Amino acid sequence: MSNQKQQKPTLSGQHSKTRKRDEKERFGPTQFQDCIIQSLTETGTDLESVAKFLDPSGAKLDYRRYTETLFDILVAGGMLAPGGTLADDMMHTDVCVFTAQEDLETMQAFAQVFNKLIRRYKYLEKGFEDEVKKLLLFLKGFSVSERNKLAMLTGVLLANGTLNTSILNSLYNENLVKEGVSAAFAVKLFKSWVNEKYINAVASSLWKVSMDNRLMELFPANKQSVERFTKYFTEAGLKEFSQYVRNQQTMGTHKELQKELQEQMSRGDPFKDIILYVKEEMKKNNIHFMKAFQKIVVLFYKAEVLSEEPILKWYKDTHVAKGKSAFLEQMKNFVEWLKNAEEESACEAEEGD
Repeated sequence: MSNQKQQKPTLSGQHSKTRKRDEKERFGPTQFQDCIIQSLTETGTDLESVAKFLDPSGAKLDYRRYTETLFDILVAGGMLAPGGTLADDMMHTDVCVFTAQEDLETMQAFAQVFNKLIRRYKYLEKGFEDEVKKLLLFLKGFSVSERNKLAMLTGVLLANGTLNTSILNSLYNENLVKEGVSAAFAVKLFKSWVNEKYINAVASSLWKVSMDNRLMELFPANKQSVERFTKYFTEAGLKEFSQYVRNQQTMGTHKELQKELQEQMSRGDPFKDIILYVKEEMKKNNIHFMKAFQKIVVLFYKAEVLSEEPILKWYKDTHVAKGKSAFLEQMKNFVEWLKNAEEESACEAEEGD
């Protein structure tokens, strides 16, 4: 018998299967760019047609390998050099975010293009977030109009969940903050975000990445005040958002004030020094003292800085007219508790006699 293995029969005309990854055309970055740009130019500015071109093209073009190049083209019209400038010796296209009309409706349409593309090719999600982080760092290299379009687009993409809120950390870049770029960009971004979602949804997203109490840092250090922030955002049509930030800042200041008071009292600092500290903090931070009044009084009472007698006397007849009703309402339950405790003590004393 022959040791040679017998060949298995095959059907005439049978072709071996080709794996999908082998079907993708092999390009360098420049060739990939030229192919995308040429196709976009032929497609024109109709964004539905653009989406229809991009959807199947990932099967033959290597989106995974050239993710950054793909998104550079869709946003800026070509490959971006460090700093955010377009390379002069490369092909460009006008079918991109930066050359589109500067209005929210157009940016919403572009957001749909990115949404469809990322839903179709899930692996692009991380690359797209990295792209946006890079674009935010490049803001100084873009024109004001280009920044505005990117801000509106980013706001819409944050609203529909395509982007994670953490990408906004790029706005805290020292140079962007110092030159006022971050604040101007943030106004446009939050305006489009709030337009798509309720303020509570925006606030929740900011809280999840611990950015709800850092918004003041979008302004240079010498301009970080609640009043300046409120005025800036209110004038931009974001009064509700301004109020949210004001409330967050007030809550943070109250917590810090209470924490410091507890530490001072536990150290046994002189009462006059504690009062001076509270007055200075109120003046420096323009605190809405009314909301923290009851907590501070209770804190003083527990630390035996204040006794029942002066608190009850103040409540009865020595309070000032300003804020009278709000202060008295805050203190009502505590004063009732003090009166009951005083009466119980008196009864116990009489029984002892």
